[in-house]
Amino acid sequence: MIYLQLAFEFFKAGLFAIGGGLATLPFLIQMSQNYPQWFSIDQLMQMVAVSESTPGAIGVNMASYVGYHVAGIFGSLTATFALVLPAFLTIAIVVRVLDRFKTNRRIIGAMEAMRPAVTGLIAAAGYTVLQSVLFTAEAGLATLRWIPLILFMILFFLQRIPRLQSIHPVAYIAAGAVLGIAFQL
Repeated sequence: MIYLQLAFEFFKAGLFAIGGGLATLPFLIQMSQNYPQWFSIDQLMQMVAVSESTPGAIGVNMASYVGYHVAGIFGSLTATFALVLPAFLTIAIVVRVLDRFKTNRRIIGAMEAMRPAVTGLIAAAGYTVLQSVLFTAEAGLATLRWIPLILFMILFFLQRIPRLQSIHPVAYIAAGAVLGIAFQL
């Protein structure tokens, strides 16, 4: 039964998360609320951090992690396969009909109309991550966490310095990991 639940939830995420791995975050947040025994929001934020710093697509990394966490290796394989299946099927269909419809104004219009929706989903996911990092709930009240806010602002403004813009994102990830360990964030 657990494998069917994993397959259904991740198939649904793969089917509707248009725009890449970060677009799966709203589905994963909903999943953590529907199945709190699978993973918490804090664990989800840790998965995002690990998935962003490891090779591979974030959605696939997260499906693999959740599946393994919930039901071991077979659960990992089930969740990962279910997540990528809709994209595989969609691409297989699109490739077959692409030549026929690539100049169709309705198809072009539909694709252009999806861009703001995808941007909104990714922005909502980013807002949830930012909330989780910068605020902690104590006795029902949201309390601002100052150290992560200061570190975020420092890195944000450092990235605006033209000479520092050429620094590879991996260096920022590594710096974040070191600072997180140093400040026990």
